[in-house]
Amino acid sequence: MLKGLRWPFLALLLASTLLVVALILRPDDSGETPPTAPAETAPPAPQPTPRPTDPTPAPADLPPALLLPAEPAAPGNVLVEALVGRIVKLNPLLATYNPVDRDITSLIFEGLTATNEYGEIVPRLAESWTVSPDGLQYFFELRQDVLWHDGLPFTADDVVFTFRLLGDPLFPGAESLRALWRTVEVDALSESLVRFRLTQPLASFPDQVRIGIVPAHVLGGTPVQELGQHPFNLQSPIGTGPYQIEALTASGGQIDGIQLRVAPVFRQRPEGAEGYLIDRLVFRTYDTAEAALAAFSAGEVHSIGGIPPEALDTARQTPGLSLYTTVAPRVGVLIYNWERSAVRFVRNPRVRLALAQAVDRVGLVARTLDGRAILADSPLLPTSWAYVPDLAWPAYDPARARALLDTASLIFEEEVATPEPTVTPEEEAPPDESEATPESTPAAEETPPAEETQSGEEATPEVEHEEPIRLALTILTADDPALVALAEDIGAGWEGLGFAVSVEAVSAGELRARLQDGDFDAALVEFSFEPHADPDPFVFWHQGQYGTGQNYGGMDDRRISEALEDARRDPVGLNRITHYRRFQELFAERVPALVLYYPLYFYAADARLQGVQLGFMSTASDRFRSLQEWHFEG
Repeated sequence: MLKGLRWPFLALLLASTLLVVALILRPDDSGETPPTAPAETAPPAPQPTPRPTDPTPAPADLPPALLLPAEPAAPGNVLVEALVGRIVKLNPLLATYNPVDRDITSLIFEGLTATNEYGEIVPRLAESWTVSPDGLQYFFELRQDVLWHDGLPFTADDVVFTFRLLGDPLFPGAESLRALWRTVEVDALSESLVRFRLTQPLASFPDQVRIGIVPAHVLGGTPVQELGQHPFNLQSPIGTGPYQIEALTASGGQIDGIQLRVAPVFRQRPEGAEGYLIDRLVFRTYDTAEAALAAFSAGEVHSIGGIPPEALDTARQTPGLSLYTTVAPRVGVLIYNWERSAVRFVRNPRVRLALAQAVDRVGLVARTLDGRAILADSPLLPTSWAYVPDLAWPAYDPARARALLDTASLIFEEEVATPEPTVTPEEEAPPDESEATPESTPAAEETPPAEETQSGEEATPEVEHEEPIRLALTILTADDPALVALAEDIGAGWEGLGFAVSVEAVSAGELRARLQDGDFDAALVEFSFEPHADPDPFVFWHQGQYGTGQNYGGMDDRRISEALEDARRDPVGLNRITHYRRFQELFAERVPALVLYYPLYFYAADARLQGVQLGFMSTASDRFRSLQEWHFEG
């Protein structure tokens, strides 16, 4: 009987073999045309994070089947997006410095928390969290319906594993991550309960755990120092997010893109059961925004991850391309060098007020940054829950500025402590100058002499000269034509007060170095909140951040610092709103720096793509917050 079945069995075996071969050789229907491998990365922005400098080689064992065929992409359930830069490591713990990696990993991995359209922190892999009364312990209850892309359950062990990696002295990622997490203890109290112990209160802690969680069952046992070389980072990134890797693409031996599909295990979750009509996401990398726009015009891509200011005109003139706009997570300010002897007069609040009133912020931002930024009216982002609108900023009034400066001393005597000036409301100087201020703190060894009587009447300044003092002052800025024009307009206003103002434009790298060295009189700076969603600006404006954080000019105002300390310590949201309101009001009253503009972020997409909504942004990857609703029409 068995002998009689031999020939049918052989025929069946041969047919099966031919079918497998046909499937392997069958062309893919994705319709992508791999671009030429880029030669170098784009230059960094004025306040950049480090970018990879070399092309990423395709893994030696990358199967040929993962190379997509060269056919035009058609809309439907596939979205092909152009990104400017390189795919380097698809590991959320190592993606800090690469926007391309951050975009892609945000779809593959999830954190314990996420943000909503208002920048509020909401649960993601955590169901909820509580904080101890002293603010030193956070307890996160985890969801129990989450699976990794390979089907294994997500547990507290994965959370503990991830954050202990970050705190390891040998962790190869960003120093800022290691510095935070080496001070935090993390323990699993059960399979679904995790406890974090902090050394000091940090109200923004729920924002810190938005970073993607990685699987302990995949990376466990890997020496920390070898994490950067693990195949997981490119060939097998396994997460819990809505999309999972399907294919890497390459050309010329270099990785030039990636193809993702909606993860089946995510479809089983309530939030994945409906929507996500974009079943496949394909990212392709380009050298420049101009190359990405050309790819759109050629029908190779449907969207572009971000349009820089220099490419806006081209984007606006590209047929079929829609632009979506929101405020980028940055604020442009002019800072003073409070520590530089030649300009220590900026420690005098009346001088700062005069400088502010001499600048037409509304007009100059409209003239020089039209279309790429909007007027800023707070040191916090206008899309944040902590933002306070309609603050009483000093109005543009050159005549008033000159009159105020005439009563303000620009001469500082070394090591002579003098009382704070008492300023009347009619002079529009910051109130409560009798309180402790930077000018009267130990950190400020030089203070302005009293310029008014205790009754509030003006006193003639004791200045040994007949003509107004004309001091030279240089504004440092990045060599961006629009920013140079902005600095020149500010300088023109100050020249009306008798200052001799020049503008020095330098490269982004030199600007960073000069700021860190304190080698400037005044400087145009874009402070970036990225990648944090919490509005905490402690690192920019607190006294203690001079020399260690980004308080480059040594801005030294105790009252402002106290407001930031209170907001950072208090975990109660309503209380933090009050603290940040006080911070913003003090900033507008005391003008320790000139708040100028909010840069805009532009996302470009095929006009047929519907459902795109841009709200609060902590990073460009937040554009995918509404991805569940995206779909093509027409």
